[in-house]
Amino acid sequence: MIESLVAVAGAYLVGSLSFAVIVSRLMGLNDPRTYGSGNPGATNVLRSGNKVAAAVTLLLDAVKGWLPVWVVAQWGSELGLSPNALAPVALAAFIGHVWPAWLGFRGGKGVATAAGAFALLAPQALLLAVAVFAVAVAATRYISVGSSLGAVALVAGASMFEHMVAATRHALQFATPANLGEFLRSWVAESLFGVAALLAVGVLVLWLVSIIAPLLLRGGMPSF
Repeated sequence: MIESLVAVAGAYLVGSLSFAVIVSRLMGLNDPRTYGSGNPGATNVLRSGNKVAAAVTLLLDAVKGWLPVWVVAQWGSELGLSPNALAPVALAAFIGHVWPAWLGFRGGKGVATAAGAFALLAPQALLLAVAVFAVAVAATRYISVGSSLGAVALVAGASMFEHMVAATRHALQFATPANLGEFLRSWVAESLFGVAALLAVGVLVLWLVSIIAPLLLRGGMPSF
């Protein structure tokens, strides 16, 4: 129990490191909290006009989500941690970015940090989220829209892939040429959670669009 608490606390502190602010100061740029959306993240650093600073910030924000999960995955058993500690550690790093202790608990959106953690936890879901992000940004020219839709796809996709893979493995244990029909029925039945996740994506996307659309129409949301 103590080991898990230490791991979660350490992940939170790592996640709390605001690389948008750190990189901006090291590169002689204005504090990202003073311009654009006021958000200390890579997207707002990009609005400074310095693409290198934005890229470095994006990379480091992703690394701070990836690193705690990787450490627990590599040495968790030796440190007395169970595999179940991976998700809380990832969540702690994400929370650290969104509510950092060093910045008065006012941080960024956590998209890059979550992506770094999911690169280990659910790489297939991350690929889906990146595709959704790319399409949304190309279509709207708004990174905030792409980030929102990508985040929805990341969470729902992780749940979908996890349950569909588990359903496939379970069904394959009993699959033979003689019972192919039963195998297919079993797979469909156990994959219903994945289908439900896809429907949830659609509902959440419509909900986000209903929130974002008025802001876009009023010009209340900064783009690139």
